[in-house]
Amino acid sequence: MFGVTYRVLDNAAGYRERGGASWYGKKFHGHTTASGDRYDMFAMSAAHKTLPLPSYVRVTHLGNGRSVVVKVNDRGPFHKGRIIDLSYAAAARLDMLASGSAQVEVTALVPGEQPLQRPPHEDTTDAPGFLQVASFVDPINAVNLREELSQRNLGPTAIWVESDKDVTWHRVVLGPFADVEVAHAAVTALQQRGLRPLWVKP
Repeated sequence: MFGVTYRVLDNAAGYRERGGASWYGKKFHGHTTASGDRYDMFAMSAAHKTLPLPSYVRVTHLGNGRSVVVKVNDRGPFHKGRIIDLSYAAAARLDMLASGSAQVEVTALVPGEQPLQRPPHEDTTDAPGFLQVASFVDPINAVNLREELSQRNLGPTAIWVESDKDVTWHRVVLGPFADVEVAHAAVTALQQRGLRPLWVKP
């Protein structure tokens, strides 16, 4: 693009970069993105020059500390000094609509570092098992909740991905728990937040 060749990364593992972020909105709403998705300015998405499509990244505004998780499904921005182009909704969450740009840190969220797949069956007869906290169709909602749970230190977190006919569900789980008291403390904390966790096993 513009006489510059960009090499797409083989995978997103370990990707972390700081640089400029911009956003794009109404002019491109409904247009086809590089991944084939329709650009939705109200969805949590972004464009990146070299990350595989799709990828999921956490974008943190270095000026105010706000962060969002977005799906990278497009290519860009092709302007010097900018590393990511955010959707209108993502830019709004970061409070950068008025300024038009911001300095950010972009961190890849990848299956190898933060499991997205349901683990193989294991014997949890003597353990409390896993807590299913919530289930989403949209993986971004699942990733956002997992990030929140990780920050609350309630236990190991993961996302189990399962297909039911034509729908793919992303189940946010905590566990496995080796200690009953720790597990019950997690249940109480989740209930206080208004969540209704369920005991499940792989």
